[in-house]
Amino acid sequence: MSRTPAMSAAARRFDEPASPGLARRLRTAAPSLRIAVAGSAAWGLAMGASAIASLMLDQWETADRIRTVALLFFLGGALAFPFAWTLAGLLTRRRRPETAFAACFVALAAMTVGLTALLYALQYRSYYAEWHAPAFTLTWAFQFVFTGLVAAYQFAVLGVRMYFPLGFIALIAAALWFAGRSR
Repeated sequence: MSRTPAMSAAARRFDEPASPGLARRLRTAAPSLRIAVAGSAAWGLAMGASAIASLMLDQWETADRIRTVALLFFLGGALAFPFAWTLAGLLTRRRRPETAFAACFVALAAMTVGLTALLYALQYRSYYAEWHAPAFTLTWAFQFVFTGLVAAYQFAVLGVRMYFPLGFIALIAAALWFAGRSR
């Protein structure tokens, strides 16, 4: 079957990326592998340490639960770092250091809180799944949605405060580091 010019143009459209400029911008905004791994480890450790410090100040006495919460905060921070770095890089291409600081501050804070809340909601959901209706029924769908909403609310009320004061200090330091690198 021979290709007509219209078929060639349509085939070319599906073979090429949607926007070559966007793909290039994503590659330049994304952290290098070394920065992604080191930054994820450092940011995760900072968030885990922040949770541990907060729980120790609140005088939690169960070491198992402290480890579980610290691991949750570590994973949320470690997963958030490369996404936040990329988002901040996309927002601050060729802009002033103040803009880079603000973009990294907001992106890192939002991604860290959002991904940690998502991990918390998944853990919360797995705990309550035992008492939920069979999967993919209408009742299950309502239970799934409202369990997730309750978990997000509970994390917003009880979990976000664990980022203070150490997590906030680490956030400022990370945003300053990003702004210094973006010059």
